[in-house]
Amino acid sequence: MKSPERPRERERMKKSGGGRKAKEVARDTLTFSGKSYSLFAAGFAAIVIGYIMLSRGSITVAPVLLVAGYCALIPLAILVK
Repeated sequence: MKSPERPRERERMKKSGGGRKAKEVARDTLTFSGKSYSLFAAGFAAIVIGYIMLSRGSITVAPVLLVAGYCALIPLAILVK
């Protein structure tokens, strides 16, 4: 690696650790509350009931339950704190 010729750049590189970016530690965690667990349980129940109804031949209610479970309830359970 070629050394910078200007003094300001040299000082900046010394302070920053030789041009390397400092490692940032991500400490964000997913915290689930009781509301999240309730939404997840409702989504799981909707999915299970939807598959049961689908196996019995329902072509109207089953897809609605499956879409509600997969596309609404489970993502909401993840996003809601």
